[in-house]
Amino acid sequence: MKKFILWLLTISLIFTVGCTSNKVSSNEINTESNSGSSNNSYEGKGTGYGGEIKLELITEGNKMVDIKITSDAETSPVMTRAFPVIKERILEAQSPIVDSVSGATYTSLGIKTAVAEAAKGYGQDFGKITFDTQGPETERRELEPVKTKLLVVGGGPAGLAAAISAKESGVDDIILIEKLDILSGNGKFDMNFFDMINSKAQKENGINITAEDFIKGKESVADSKERVTVWAQGASEVDEWLRSFGVNLNYSYGETNHMAESDAYAGEHIQDGMEKRVKELGIDVRTGTKGLDLIFDGNKIVGVKVQHKNDCYDILADAVILATGGFSANKELLAKYAPGAEIVETSNQMGATGDFISVFEKNNLQLENMDVLSVFKMIIKGRRDLTGAGDGFIFVNENGERFVDETSSGLELAYTILEQPNGKVYYIYDQRLYESFYRLKKHNDLGYHEKADTLEELAEKLGVNGENLVKSVDTYNKAIDGEIKDPFRKKSFAEKFGEKGTYYGVQVESAIHMTKGGVLANEKTEVLNTSKEVVEGLYAAGEVTATSAAYSGAVVFGRISGKEAAEFIKNKN
Repeated sequence: MKKFILWLLTISLIFTVGCTSNKVSSNEINTESNSGSSNNSYEGKGTGYGGEIKLELITEGNKMVDIKITSDAETSPVMTRAFPVIKERILEAQSPIVDSVSGATYTSLGIKTAVAEAAKGYGQDFGKITFDTQGPETERRELEPVKTKLLVVGGGPAGLAAAISAKESGVDDIILIEKLDILSGNGKFDMNFFDMINSKAQKENGINITAEDFIKGKESVADSKERVTVWAQGASEVDEWLRSFGVNLNYSYGETNHMAESDAYAGEHIQDGMEKRVKELGIDVRTGTKGLDLIFDGNKIVGVKVQHKNDCYDILADAVILATGGFSANKELLAKYAPGAEIVETSNQMGATGDFISVFEKNNLQLENMDVLSVFKMIIKGRRDLTGAGDGFIFVNENGERFVDETSSGLELAYTILEQPNGKVYYIYDQRLYESFYRLKKHNDLGYHEKADTLEELAEKLGVNGENLVKSVDTYNKAIDGEIKDPFRKKSFAEKFGEKGTYYGVQVESAIHMTKGGVLANEKTEVLNTSKEVVEGLYAAGEVTATSAAYSGAVVFGRISGKEAAEFIKNKN
């Protein structure tokens, strides 16, 4: 809970700085140091999001010249993106008193703390590094407008796909802005790329799902028939498109589900590939740059007001694509649009704060389905990692007692978990289930879950009542055997707990994974106003829109938005 509160405070610090502030602050540091020898190295350690970070600080005399990570437990998609940024800032400032990398604040804190500790080895004392430690602020500046043909706002899956697609469709002048200091949004954490059909991996597995099958499976979704039709077409093309620039999803399972390999998540592979492709295409990417407002000329879009640190300026464009994500990390917006949801944790990344919702409202752009949420059954308490899998597990509270039908889901389950003693609930499973799902293996390898040879030993490690845990598992198994009726379920699970270990467990909670409401866009991804008229030059894709689509859908509609914007720009010019 303490880590989550600090995370919320960081969101506030990062996203509430406006263009009206003229505050200038400075941090005094010790600029005098003992004369040191050249080419020395000093070790330091700090605590990041995943645990201890150890690094080596290389100096020439008393000048920092390099930083090398020697060990860490950080999430790979964050560390690989954040470390080059924070390293550059520290070496340029010759101090760990620099701004943290937004989107990687805990990782940044761990690295800055470790550098400060290492620097003491050559007599430099930067004082205590805290969560609030940041570099000197600069004065506010109003810069001259910048012109481009296409502006993409948001550097997640939809935004990157849009920029690549537009460039491949002939737009030679593109700017992509991202308010965080690292790209790829929540997509970089995703294990599964689902809702993809006609893939190479599916064909090799003998799976044949047609566009017609896809459309039939989406009959109950909120998207229009026209959007579902183009979604199906895009879902059948996206594998070939990803492979065209080296992103190969070679593992297909459960019909439309895909991973990079059987032991490698899809998200990190896809997002690494799209970031690389954007760089190869020479697209102008501006991180740490937040979109503030839309610029209209009548009913057409001509640009966006943006902010980078304290520099504010207009980016004027022939067309704008919005891919700014949802609002599951914004408690105020959740309370407004889905009352009660604000007390539930989110598994989404910290940038999902719905920045453009007020812009949509102010400019009479149509919002729909704002109370619709995607709630993930379980995440690791205190980490936000999606966890769990399959048939054959139980939920118990700290008393070791089952309390709910384990097939429950949504906000109902989230509330039930929060109502348990001290809000503590544990996901308990056995060796069979561990071996059936890669996510469980990965989380155990990373040390996120506890394991033990007996249920009593597992209970002790988790801090739950061992006697009751044994009884809970016994009752669960007897219900499967038909000896008794399951006390919480109309129909018992099919898989029994193994009579012998190993057993596993982790504290969990439910979480809002995505918001499904947003600005209304048609099948061409054109944004509509409250009169359901197309706003000329404005497109939107991904979680910022009202859509049933998720990660793969963001990529699909991102591609569509890039193509449509390119066609619009071509006809305009």
